[in-house]
Amino acid sequence: MHDIRMIRETPEVFDAAMKQRKSDVSSADVLAIDAARRAKISAAEEAKAAQNAASKEVGAAKAKGDDAEFERLRALVGEKKAEVARLNDEAKAEDDKLTDLLMGLPNIPMADVPDGDSEDDNVEINRWGTPRRFPFKPKEHFDLPGVIPGMDFETAAKLSGSRFVLLKGAVARIHRALAQFMLDTHVENGLTETWTPVLVNEAMMYGTGQLPKFGEDSYQTTNGQWLIPTSEVTLTNIVNGETVEEAKLPMRMCAHSQCFRSEAGSAGRDTSGMLRQHQFEKVEMVSITKPEDSRAELDRMTAAAESILETLLLPFRTVVLCTGDMGFGAERTHDIEVWLPGQQMYREISSVSVMGAFQARRMNARFKPADGGKPEYVHTLNGSGLAVGRCLIAVLENGQQADGSVELPVALHPYLGGKTTLDPFGTLI
Repeated sequence: MHDIRMIRETPEVFDAAMKQRKSDVSSADVLAIDAARRAKISAAEEAKAAQNAASKEVGAAKAKGDDAEFERLRALVGEKKAEVARLNDEAKAEDDKLTDLLMGLPNIPMADVPDGDSEDDNVEINRWGTPRRFPFKPKEHFDLPGVIPGMDFETAAKLSGSRFVLLKGAVARIHRALAQFMLDTHVENGLTETWTPVLVNEAMMYGTGQLPKFGEDSYQTTNGQWLIPTSEVTLTNIVNGETVEEAKLPMRMCAHSQCFRSEAGSAGRDTSGMLRQHQFEKVEMVSITKPEDSRAELDRMTAAAESILETLLLPFRTVVLCTGDMGFGAERTHDIEVWLPGQQMYREISSVSVMGAFQARRMNARFKPADGGKPEYVHTLNGSGLAVGRCLIAVLENGQQADGSVELPVALHPYLGGKTTLDPFGTLI
């Protein structure tokens, strides 16, 4: 959420940012509501002062035996009391209107974020590995002979509908191994492994920005709770309403969780295979930092996600998202795209973002400076480290052989009991 003081003091900065983010809301729209809210608050304070003054005079009039003045003042007190209540209600209504408007506005991009309208305007900042040249036409993951026995879309559709998958046997084991490998790597790099709920209260979804704007993208239960679209929601909201000591920052956490997304608005996209599912697993990274440290933390988190792919020997590229392609709450985002031979293209496998104080202001999450200064909003960051299902796809497609088997990355061998290959019949050997 935006700082209303910043909009008052530098409306031109706000307007330029909203134009970059393709929002039609201007500072004039925001400040008109803010002015009405402040006017109601000021009028309520004036009415309260008049009420208090009249209340003091009531006793004096009664003591003098001036019944007429006593009744006039008593009536005035009642009028001012009702006026105060009315003005406070009107001020709250304007405040709610302002909050709702600010809650629905995207974050302000960092100055070094490329301007643009779509993914075509994203800028590549890193490329690692060379896509393998196959002596045959590479297949997509769901067509690989060794994968077909362990990746069952038909049964999943019977159980749950479209965009679900049932993993079995060796494929399920490789999927599990990938998640374990990611967690172990991140813990070795200093992140605290965390296990979180997948059901959250509505306030938590507001805290990280999924609500109110993106409610249709998530699943809500009949009791008003929400299934998390990512453990960013739970990890980040650990500091919701808290004021932490500066010495505890940065807080670096990771979690492996089930994630649930309705994929509203994505009809017809990536319907084959398990690239885009309603239920999937992800290892998420979240950092809570001081404001001056967040930009460097973005680079550290990006490198941590990239290192997973490097260790698995999967070619990838990293791009900075332009203003028109960047997520709602981000100040700057690095997307990591892994090479998929079956599609002959790079596809997103991680998105790492610095949110600044955008989420912290929504959550009222602050830190107390060590020098005893006034508490400040923390900065929050999040990133996939990585999407497990998409990593499974990349491992299977990049390791495929002409006979339908899959050579598995060396880094996974210890997690698979020393097995090195998925044979054409779906068995680890």
